[in-house]
Amino acid sequence: MGKRTTDIIRDRISSAWVGRVSGCMLGKPVEMLSIKHGVTRLQRYLVDVNAMPLREYIPFRLDVDDAVEHEGACIEEMSHSIPDDDINYTVLSLLLVEEFGHKFTTADVGRMWLRYLPGSMVFTAEREAYVKLLAEAGMRFPTGADSAVNIAECSDNQFNDWIGAQIRVDLYGWINPGDPSAAADMARRDAELSHRGEGVYGAMVIAAAGASILGGEDPVRALEIAVEQIPANADCATAVEAGLATASSPTPERIRELYGDLSPVHTVNNLALVAWALARNVTDFAGAIGDVVSAGWDTDCNGATVGGLWGLTGEVPKEWGTRWNHSVHTSLSGMGPLTVEDLTDRTLALLA
Repeated sequence: MGKRTTDIIRDRISSAWVGRVSGCMLGKPVEMLSIKHGVTRLQRYLVDVNAMPLREYIPFRLDVDDAVEHEGACIEEMSHSIPDDDINYTVLSLLLVEEFGHKFTTADVGRMWLRYLPGSMVFTAEREAYVKLLAEAGMRFPTGADSAVNIAECSDNQFNDWIGAQIRVDLYGWINPGDPSAAADMARRDAELSHRGEGVYGAMVIAAAGASILGGEDPVRALEIAVEQIPANADCATAVEAGLATASSPTPERIRELYGDLSPVHTVNNLALVAWALARNVTDFAGAIGDVVSAGWDTDCNGATVGGLWGLTGEVPKEWGTRWNHSVHTSLSGMGPLTVEDLTDRTLALLA
């Protein structure tokens, strides 16, 4: 790899970190507002605080709606990126590959969870898997012993087709530029700790799309290539197709009609929104993350996913990262504040 190519990839990976964190921060204050109360109330809040269309970080106004949260992720008080599980998992996948390499196993993912993730910071499918590992895998499992429980049993839970795995896998695309198959396989191994079926397929699509974008494909073509990594009859494949087909529409009403009966944190419906927002705003970062957050369902997860994928295409406007001073905070055990520069250098060192 020549120096110019390396410099370009470094810039894109840096932009992806900034984009992922910025999209997460944009969606975090209204996550529960959206999930618990729906898109109508979410958009009413944005209109009432003069933030619609959404193209900047969200104001914090409890007097307008007391369901808005996380003042530190809002425009008035932001100084660093506050901890969030979406970013926890991206940093954790970095630690995972640093320790175990590209050939890590699903059991290795479980070891890293028990070593670095506080139990209070895992949810739904991840919490079910975490509890089983903690109770049954054995005291020496986190430090390398074989698991005393069949790892495949950890994904036998009622949330295994929800969005959790889809938010964990971005980095696998970043470290496999131009190789969507390798990225998808890494995502599969990670996802299978807690998810099955569509929950795994959504993760594979996101990682593969990132690898294709970094390999030179435009986002729409990258998503089409990513879908080739999963079964043609998968619901996630249909969701990506629906998202791309809706890209000409300023609102994702067709997607809501198709998937309105799913949980707001399901993999399939949120993947469709990701495809819609990314395809609709190929040259507009603020539009991409703003549209997907204001569209509802899982706002911080979708903002992070769209932001990370968009960041691989070019430079995220500087004001998005400078708002939080390129300082990334997590809730991982023993992990102090991180900088985008350090995260970029460490990611670049893992390229296949």
